[in-house]
Amino acid sequence: MPQLTHKAVRYPALLAALFVMLVVTIGANARAFGQQPQDDPELARAFKLFNESKFTEAVPLLEKLSAVYPDDPAVFEKYGFALYAVSKTMKASPERTAMIARTKEALLRSQELGNNSNLLKVGLEGVATADSESAFSRNKEAEALMNEGEKAYVEGKLDQATDAYVRAFAFDPQLYEAPLFAGDMYFKKKEWDKAGEWFARAVAVNPDRETAYRYWGDALMMGQNKKEESRQKFVDAIVGEPYNRRAWVGLTQWADQYKVRLGHPRIEPPTDVSLLKDNKMTITLDAKSVDNKTDGSGAWIIYGLIRASWQMKKFAQEFPNEKSYRHSLPEEAGALRSVAEQVKQQLKDGKIKQLDPMLERLVKLHDEGLLEAYVLFARVDQGIAEDYPAYRKANRDKLRRYLLEYVSAGR
Repeated sequence: MPQLTHKAVRYPALLAALFVMLVVTIGANARAFGQQPQDDPELARAFKLFNESKFTEAVPLLEKLSAVYPDDPAVFEKYGFALYAVSKTMKASPERTAMIARTKEALLRSQELGNNSNLLKVGLEGVATADSESAFSRNKEAEALMNEGEKAYVEGKLDQATDAYVRAFAFDPQLYEAPLFAGDMYFKKKEWDKAGEWFARAVAVNPDRETAYRYWGDALMMGQNKKEESRQKFVDAIVGEPYNRRAWVGLTQWADQYKVRLGHPRIEPPTDVSLLKDNKMTITLDAKSVDNKTDGSGAWIIYGLIRASWQMKKFAQEFPNEKSYRHSLPEEAGALRSVAEQVKQQLKDGKIKQLDPMLERLVKLHDEGLLEAYVLFARVDQGIAEDYPAYRKANRDKLRRYLLEYVSAGR
């Protein structure tokens, strides 16, 4: 996975919720591949303008350089993002639509040339919906100030942009992007504590959005080298929006920075359940995985039975307002819990000589009350994901514990 860092640039408008990291190496002008800036004064100037957020000035120069270096993915990446930054300050028009098309073309060219960074992938996702983006606020004063801030930002006028975002927040205290962008300006000016204060205001507006936590974590890690404090914020970002790819970027970046291996406990039930036509059920069991009668693996049989009962009848009983069956959190966690409880009873009865490692992990999660958190992060599918908001509302602490004690603990 490429090493990503935040805040060499922040891409404006609603794009800020998407493009908050840039592939860099040692210095502001360093690059992962291609022609080195110091080898070409124009290239160095273009990269400097880009890194100073002077996108309006950078666009024509990067356009020229894309012709000079037609096989350089870094040039096309920066050209595409600079184009998009400028397009966000334009009103809906054929010219803006054409600029977004050029953005997509540049980013795709960078991808064709071997750029597979998360930044680029997120960028292409953002471009795909660019023309459907809505206004910042229904409050006219706040909307005008946000647009004023964006215009100042793409011209590299950070103080003016900060002032506009702060004033916009005064007009619309529920406008998440206003404190988020203000904090980002302070980040760019390396005023780390101020940045954190404004990111905290964004979190207060909506604690279930990931972006402000992640930006805050960047300020703590990259600006102040606070390992544990930044980990906490990156974990909060994931708890906020775990099924958003961007939410995991911060913790991945943190792990790369501090050489920590991320991972879930390895637990793989050797059982599969399928609902066939005419409401018939098939349970498939890997006999080789459960033929050891002294390590507890036989308990996996109950996993399939519990899941089958949910698909046959229990789901309809527990979710009477849903028209069709879906794999749910109570089903998956309940099936795993039943296995853990049976193993614990076998241990108590002295029937297990040496517990299977996967079952040992499962029992530990069960005893710590973290089975649901494990399922929601490690065994999630579309059906289970529907149960996440309700579980988070009542159990945010358990979700955080799982990410801190298991995923990012470096075990």
